[in-house]
Amino acid sequence: MSAAPRRSLSPGRRAWLRFRANRRGYWSLWIFALLFGLSLAADLLSNDRPLVVRYEGRWHWPLLQHYPETAFGGDFATAADHLDPFIRERLASGANWALYPPNPYRFDTINYFAPSPNPAPPSRVNLLGTDDQGRDVLARLLYGFRTSVLFGLALTAIGTLLGIAAGAVQGYFGGRIDLAMQRLVEVWGSIPELYLLLILASVFEPSIWILLAILSLFGWIGLSDYVRAEFLRNRQLEYVTAARALGLSSAQIIRRHVLPNSLTPVIAFLPFRMSAAIVALTSLDFLGLGVPPTTPSLGELLAQGKANLDAWWISLGTFGVLVGTLMLLIFVGEALRDALDTRKG
Repeated sequence: MSAAPRRSLSPGRRAWLRFRANRRGYWSLWIFALLFGLSLAADLLSNDRPLVVRYEGRWHWPLLQHYPETAFGGDFATAADHLDPFIRERLASGANWALYPPNPYRFDTINYFAPSPNPAPPSRVNLLGTDDQGRDVLARLLYGFRTSVLFGLALTAIGTLLGIAAGAVQGYFGGRIDLAMQRLVEVWGSIPELYLLLILASVFEPSIWILLAILSLFGWIGLSDYVRAEFLRNRQLEYVTAARALGLSSAQIIRRHVLPNSLTPVIAFLPFRMSAAIVALTSLDFLGLGVPPTTPSLGELLAQGKANLDAWWISLGTFGVLVGTLMLLIFVGEALRDALDTRKG
């Protein structure tokens, strides 16, 4: 009696149940989502400005607006340094108070009041120490993780859309169109991507948008082959022939029938493509070809760890974040691959 309800489940529901049965992949997805959510709130969790200040009966919101030092009893009209012991003392005197983030440092904050010379080891002031410029390592890891994940999501989304479009046209129409596009893909894929990055890095100022555009030009090639193979297989099936007999256009057949039944490899490869994008960004930043130096980056922290071998906390923290992120994505990818395998019960 229990077999009948199981057979009535939709294919998507069965895939979700198989995914949930993989405990490692299921919990990896939740852990990764939680970490990514925390990184999106990095400005609230790690910042050198208080979230809210109550000073002499007035409310101040330093996180949203810069206030001069004179607003808190200082002598200068420049922006207040909320790490300055004088400003902290003024905000804690009498009925005044300030609510600080859990980690009172931004990714570009230089702690001039560190108890040890930079790079400073972990302490109560800087939980994961500072880098060679006096910036808090925990803050840079949090912001760098957010940058890496957002870059990975953007590169994965662009590469997936381009790969689906190219593979769908090749696989559905076949013939001369397929042969011509295959030759173009082969020529385009033979262009040395690293050399192109070196040339553009010498011409343009480093930018995450330029890096995203360059990697997107090549990131779709591998996926398009899988989509092309699925379209070549599905276009010969009976439901496609019936759709043509009913007078549906090629665009309607692709959108309604062939594409939904060809997305299995696309969905299964998404976590792996995202992990590859994060590794690519980290590697280019390590070589100095990635984002600008002012942008928090895991690759830049790895380069600092290489340059400061005695500051073990820089390499250890960055290596832990990078390896942990890749492991979570790989576990999710393996669970997705097994969940979409119809041969599994």
